Amino acid sequence: MTAFWKAPGWQLFAVFPLLAYNGPMEAEVAWWPFVAVLAAAFLVALAGTPLAANWGRHHGVVDEPGPRRRHKGSIPRTGGIALFVAFMAGMLLSQWLPVPRQDPNELIRFLGIAIGTTFLFVVGLIDDRLELRPGPQYLAQALAGLIAILSLVFIERVMNPFTDKIEIFPYPLVVAFTLVWIMGMVNTINFLDGLDGLASGVGAIVSAVLALHMLREGQYSVALLPLALLGATLGFLPFNFPPARVFLGSGSWILGYAIATLGIAAGAKLALLLLVLGIPIVDVAWLILSRLRAGQSIGQADRRHLHFRLLDAGLSVRQVVLLYYGYSILLGAAALLIDSRMAKLITLLALGGGTLALLAWLARRTMVPEDKSGSGAPRPGL
Repeated sequence: MTAFWKAPGWQLFAVFPLLAYNGPMEAEVAWWPFVAVLAAAFLVALAGTPLAANWGRHHGVVDEPGPRRRHKGSIPRTGGIALFVAFMAGMLLSQWLPVPRQDPNELIRFLGIAIGTTFLFVVGLIDDRLELRPGPQYLAQALAGLIAILSLVFIERVMNPFTDKIEIFPYPLVVAFTLVWIMGMVNTINFLDGLDGLASGVGAIVSAVLALHMLREGQYSVALLPLALLGATLGFLPFNFPPARVFLGSGSWILGYAIATLGIAAGAKLALLLLVLGIPIVDVAWLILSRLRAGQSIGQADRRHLHFRLLDAGLSVRQVVLLYYGYSILLGAAALLIDSRMAKLITLLALGGGTLALLAWLARRTMVPEDKSGSGAPRPGL
């Protein structure tokens, strides 16, 4: 844990959503509920992660060193248990605290997010023990997406940046877009778990950005939910920061599902999340297209991800992780500060183009062998 506390800039994760906010605040809204949720989730994760790691080690739920994970010794991949318990503890606490609640459907959406998260947690535990094939995993993610849709967590409308008008989708497209969004986010975060502390740290930054956005918009009760996720990831991160003593395992599903559904609960602020997570999203799209062009399964594990290529180019694990943190913080700040929708679109396009150029350049510099063993690969293999 010492390595994490001494790492530069970690304090920003904790204070970003609470100290950076300087917008209007209703006189009757107290700060202590927000601090209580953040602290509760943090303490539960901090205390629970060693217990989850010991349970995983005792039951043999561990990752061995392999072509993708080059750690030393057996590392338990049960950190998702602590993340889930801490997130749910913060979520449940948020429902009992005195904050203004404007949305009459808020409880329904809360239950949908909680039930969907719990469902993926259970399937993830089974996957960590049995290592399910990609098909059942994608089916579980789709079912979790349907749970969200049935609980009124769906993408129904977006703002067209060219016309500044709201585009409302017919219900079939609502279902399709929401499923693609949730499953895409789950697998994007899942693939980030390829390096120690990468998924959990970026997840903490995204949670902070969502919380700050909701506070700025006056969505005080909803803002408690990303604060719960922020506390959970911060409490887990000291044990996951390189060199990691525990891995997320299928807990990356929980993190991805929470980010996807909370982004919708924030008012379908998809552009905000696309900016913050632009680099890993483009990386996933590039990799899927590359595998399809080569006639390979999109679930095939390998070392062609951007973070692995950066390692092969000579950076250390900690340097790559901190580089991702820095870019995520920078892009998160840009997402919050840029008001113009057209400017956000231009930023997204520039980010996508720059990431693709970097991937193409690294692809020419590094030759990546296929990983046929699947050892230590985040599942379903993206």
